[in-house]
Amino acid sequence: MSDGDQTKNGRVKIGIYICHCGVNISATVNVSQVREFISRQPNVVIARDYKFMCSDPGQDLIKSDIKNLGVNRVVVAACSPLMHELTFRLAAESAGLNRYLVQIANIREHCSWIHDDKDQATNKATALVNAAARRVALHEPLEISKSRINKNTLIVGGGIAGIQAALEIANAGYHVYMVEKEPSIGGRMGQFDKTFPTLDCAACILTPKMVSVGHRKDITLLTYSEVESVSGFMGNFKIKVRKKARYVDTDKCTGCGQCWSNCPATRIPSGRSITIGGKVVNGISTRRQD
Repeated sequence: MSDGDQTKNGRVKIGIYICHCGVNISATVNVSQVREFISRQPNVVIARDYKFMCSDPGQDLIKSDIKNLGVNRVVVAACSPLMHELTFRLAAESAGLNRYLVQIANIREHCSWIHDDKDQATNKATALVNAAARRVALHEPLEISKSRINKNTLIVGGGIAGIQAALEIANAGYHVYMVEKEPSIGGRMGQFDKTFPTLDCAACILTPKMVSVGHRKDITLLTYSEVESVSGFMGNFKIKVRKKARYVDTDKCTGCGQCWSNCPATRIPSGRSITIGGKVVNGISTRRQD
């Protein structure tokens, strides 16, 4: 019977495997008490405990029960999934069970290592294992698929963090798209005189990086633009970016400023401003009104 047939038509048969982790778990959790409780729960056909479930003999217990007892769901109560989830999934898969019908209950980091009271630790471990058993009963087999990955990277925001990230990724050999909502990159750092704690010149640090971003062929800079939508999935995202109207041909613009001083549009008011805490000082805001 395939995993799909077991899920749809066959009885759910759960195997519970509780690890002592040497004494890391068993010194705080009454493992036998947890095993006795969980063995009486719905759909559980076998409950075992072993000193080291991640060892070859421990994994062989799981494989044997899958083949001989028809176990089609597996719960391993042990350490963090970051350590051995793949270990137990591969063990189940080698015995003919879909790897995604395995659930890990972390009773070491989440229980034994953070409790001193053995009764409380045992009760919590029992609850965690029971929850894992109820959850794994609802699992469905999954199949690993492969797809082509778009290795380009999108960075939203052209502050110093975005600039540095873009340069690092580009140096690693990947193309970067940087989207910045303001007309220029640089962000808040571009408004500072000095940086904490060394009091180095902010512009001295930032400006060379800004120039490098603008000159790199493997960095596409989209200033005065905003991300409108994101679709797709990991490795194959589709991003819609709206570029705001500039009213200037950026390919021809040299930054001479003549268009500003000779523009026939009414300027209200004139002069430049510095805004501090919401108050305008040292002049008034420069805004055009057509």
